[in-house]
Amino acid sequence: MSLLLALAVQATAAKPLTPSEIVAQAPAAAWQAVKPDDLLVIDYEGGGRTVIELAPAFAPVHVANIRALATAGYWTGSSIYRVQDNYVAQWGVNEGGPKVPASVIQKPPAEYDRPLRGLTVRPLGFLDNYAPRVGHALGWPVAWNPKTGRANLTHCYGMVGVGRDMAPDTGMGGELYAVIGHAPRHLDLNIALVGRVVEGIEQMSALPRGTEALGFYKTGSVARMIRSVRLASALPAADRPSFQVMRTASASFGAYVRARANRKDAFFNVPAGGVDLCNAPVPVRRTPAPSSLR
Repeated sequence: MSLLLALAVQATAAKPLTPSEIVAQAPAAAWQAVKPDDLLVIDYEGGGRTVIELAPAFAPVHVANIRALATAGYWTGSSIYRVQDNYVAQWGVNEGGPKVPASVIQKPPAEYDRPLRGLTVRPLGFLDNYAPRVGHALGWPVAWNPKTGRANLTHCYGMVGVGRDMAPDTGMGGELYAVIGHAPRHLDLNIALVGRVVEGIEQMSALPRGTEALGFYKTGSVARMIRSVRLASALPAADRPSFQVMRTASASFGAYVRARANRKDAFFNVPAGGVDLCNAPVPVRRTPAPSSLR
């Protein structure tokens, strides 16, 4: 083998993988299936769908409420009534609405954080402006405080939270919002985060912005009507979406985060040498619905 050929082979072998390549090459063991009861499926009038993964490990009471509301058809005929640029899209019934199921806890606890105990956190490895420590746990972006022993989900793009009035109200789950702009991390520890959009965020983020204060629409108008909101477990098997989330404790995820922080592939001349928590989103992929979860 000539010296030039040997150098070429060596350069090819040492070519840094992009984050997308790391995700594509991740072994099956690096992925975990999302349970159908943890998928909230929003179908819109006129077509279109948004799928949300729920986070019961962080907000169990609010998530139980959301499951009960979906099962009861609470959001049938509701709407997206607020779209604020670089902030959130919010949906629900806003004022009034159908009867709330008896199983729904009208005044849930403030599930804004949870005990750090029981969580295996992979530290991000870089400083954060909003929390003493940040990283990933159970497939979610989290912040935590070693002194208090508490951890919380963070307001990254696509995260879903519960609308509420002034404290001590915590919101029962009937009004939800998705982050559609720069991460509003100042909301962390002030609102219950209950999940994230895993598919169809464009059905919310691409809507015209509301013209009234805070992105609300004028009285009598809305951004988009909602035909139904159901749990994936309630859908016919042929119409049931199925997803996998990368295990944040896996070697593949560690490599992915390092690649996000230090881009050395061909396009990048200068690696950043760091990464923001919300710029290292946990990879999620759609899969055929496994029969074991149906």
